[in-house]
Order: sequence, then C-alpha cells, then structure tokens
Amino acid sequence: MSQPLDSALDIAPDSAWEPERLAARLPYLRRRAQLTAATRAFFTARDYMEVETPYAVPSPGEEVHLPVFALAPPGLYLNTSPEFAMKKLLAGGAGKIFQLARVWRNEPASPTHTHEFTMLEWYRPDASMADLMDETETLLRAILPPSVTWGGVTTSLATFERLTVAEAFTRYVGADVLATAEDAAALAAAAGCTLRDNETWEDLFFRLLLERIEPHIGRTRPTFLTHWPAAQAALARRDPADARVAERFELYACGLELANAFVELTDATEQRARFMSDRIRRHELYGSGWPLDEDFLTAVAQLPPCAGIAMGFDRLVMLATGAPRISDVLWLPAH
Repeated sequence: MSQPLDSALDIAPDSAWEPERLAARLPYLRRRAQLTAATRAFFTARDYMEVETPYAVPSPGEEVHLPVFALAPPGLYLNTSPEFAMKKLLAGGAGKIFQLARVWRNEPASPTHTHEFTMLEWYRPDASMADLMDETETLLRAILPPSVTWGGVTTSLATFERLTVAEAFTRYVGADVLATAEDAAALAAAAGCTLRDNETWEDLFFRLLLERIEPHIGRTRPTFLTHWPAAQAALARRDPADARVAERFELYACGLELANAFVELTDATEQRARFMSDRIRRHELYGSGWPLDEDFLTAVAQLPPCAGIAMGFDRLVMLATGAPRISDVLWLPAH
C-alpha cells in the first residue's frame, strides 16, 4: 500500500523548465493562473475562508484501495486529501472553508493523473446535497467558458444533469443495483454478464460503472451522479429518506470525472465502524497500514451538519484549456 517516496516516483530529468518546453505549456499555464485567481475570488466573495492544512500526516485516510507514499523517518505519509484536516477545522468552528491543496496518490501516471496534483476542496455548514450541487454549477459557470471541449467531447454548461446511481444502472446496465446490493451473482445476472473469478459485488459495481455508465454521462452536459449505494457511502451520511443510499455525488464533464462530494457523516460511532471494516479489508489485501486517526473521530462527533466536495483542479484546467494531458497544465511536471 505504501513505499518510500524517493523510490516510488519515476522522476523525469529536470528539463520541463527549458525554454522550448515551457513555451509550449505557457498558454495553458497562464490560463491556470487565471483560474486559480478566479477560484479564490469566487469563494472569498461567498464568505469562505481559505485554509492551509499539513501535507505530512500520520494517517493518510482509510480508503481501502488508495495507495499512499510513506515518508522517512517512518510514521508520516503524504496526504491523499485534506479532508480529515479540514473537517477538524469545521468541528472547531472555522465555518465555510476552502483549500487549493497539494495531494499525493501512489498510482500509475496517465494523461489524466499524476502522483502529485492539486485538489480544490470546500466545506459548507448547513448545506444539503442540492445546495452543494447548485454551488458547484455556479462555480463552473463563473470560471469556465459556456462550453468546454476535451478529448474530442464538447460539454455545454447551460444545463446540468442530476442522475441517481440507481437510475444510471437501470438506463445503461439494465439492472436494479439497489435490489442486488452486496449480491455479486444477482447483479451479474441482472446485468447479463459473467462474474469473474473472485470478483466481489464492489468489483462488479465499479466494472459496470466504468464500462457501461461512464461512457454515456457528462458528455453533452455535465452530470451529477448522485445517491450512491450505502456500501459506497465512504464518509457520507445515509439518506434519511432511503437508507439504501448515501448522500454522495460525483461530477462528470467531457466524460471526465471531476469531483466527489458528500453530505458529511456526523455520527462518530458509525464512522468508526466503517473505518474498522475498511481497515480489515485493507489489511487482508495489502498488509499492515497506519494508526487510526482517533483525533478525527473525536472531531466527527462535533461536526456541524455540513457538505463538502473535492474537485481535481488540474482536470478543471484541462477542461478550460483543452490540454490533452495533465502534464501540460503543470508548471514543472515530473513525467
């Protein structure tokens, strides 16, 4: 799950600053600077406070499959998200907050992902999922052109689609994902596909999402994919109106996943139970991990009702510029 930073990264020669290479990226980078300034202005105008939280942390999160970078001496890791730290500030009474944070994830590089990237994350007390979607729409319309093109797909920001995960599975998979929850064989039968060796319900859920749903959403217009099955709640609370689903959404535009958002769980007992289940699963798959962030669980018990969202800022710049690769919008890309 983790490895030392100096041996894990495939660092390219320090030549991204050379005049010809930098000149090729400068139009994208100037637009990036404009987007950064516009983003800060947007949140400041809405009475958000910009915060800064640590990059080196003793507990980098509890997602089962998210590989991390360990630092030397042992006991600290590069953070994969500022989520835990920002929620601690919320619990302490910081109010509406946002951050343009550097985060690290030890995953293979691709045209849309690099080991180190920028996450735009913001939290709003007393916000519902609809409030957060409304605010996200307002942000994108404020800082992006009326339509964006990336990867040969043009998306208009005039209207946004709000589609539940259950609706998406009915429309594109032909399966009732909630009726088959946690039953991999039943979901495979409903989807008309063959269950692979040792494939869990979660594995199949994400395979169908990737292969049959994502190619169809967030294309002519952005799509909020909402109300995820409770098994995929992560740090979101269950919907009071339907305990089978969580108040979580992801946002897609130009076919690209942009953001992940929750109405935040404020029940520390339930959060602990979810973490313990995830830790057992992670240990089974990847071996030893890191200490549980008890300070975070203490903060969860004091969280006000709130909603929060994490948006890939580099991908946002890619949409604004049409840059084909994430390395095109980084000042000094490592790859």
